Amino acid sequence: MKIGKWIGGIMGFMALGPLGALAGYAIGSLFDKANDAQADFDNGQGGASYTHAGQRNSFLFSMLVMASYIIRADGKIMHSEMEFVRRFLRTNFGEDAVNEGEQILLNLFEQQKRMDASNPYAFRNTIHECGAQIAANLTYGERLQLLDFLAKISQSDGHVCQQEIEALKEVAQAMQLSEKEVESMLNLGGASLADAYKVLEIDPSATDEEVRAAYRRLALKHHPDRVATLGEDIRKAAEEKFQHINNAKERIYKARGMK
Repeated sequence: MKIGKWIGGIMGFMALGPLGALAGYAIGSLFDKANDAQADFDNGQGGASYTHAGQRNSFLFSMLVMASYIIRADGKIMHSEMEFVRRFLRTNFGEDAVNEGEQILLNLFEQQKRMDASNPYAFRNTIHECGAQIAANLTYGERLQLLDFLAKISQSDGHVCQQEIEALKEVAQAMQLSEKEVESMLNLGGASLADAYKVLEIDPSATDEEVRAAYRRLALKHHPDRVATLGEDIRKAAEEKFQHINNAKERIYKARGMK
């Protein structure tokens, strides 16, 4: 794994726009060791390893680009948010990836400052373009998992401010996801009945049949198998998210006396 591969991706972003960044990242074959592990996993199942490794790389770079926007949404770079990203990189891609991933984020922060100095909407517009490229390159299930990670970054300091919520909604819309899906992610760990309804993306006035239909819909779109090609570590994160959805469903069912 070479730092030049990271630089290739970030320079592609700066020079060629969001599509250039994603292309530079994939062509550079970031995280060689992680890709080799993923290739072993794929080959063991008779899968197409290069396709899966490339998809995993695209997912990671997408997360870093969008995380740079979420982290600076309130005008501050919080230690807790950066530490969450470091843990994500360490857990999913190994210790060697931590410093290099952090360097990409710092480069993105600096790029945002330079772009916004001449036009306060320049970086925001670039993020919107990135979202369109992400929607074209990642599946619906992968985008939902990406949104889950972004929501967790915003929650990592124990408080989600209004600017972060608006940034999450903005990013979600750019990736062709909905505001209700943002609210669902932000309330996954909630313990109240109101939180549970938000997780299932419905109002408390919904009928029992609407509750059942909402759960079936979420169970289908958030099933961990939808991100299986991204690797076992990300699949496990999807399983945790899926369990929170089940917990929300059980809370509503119990309150209504449903079975």
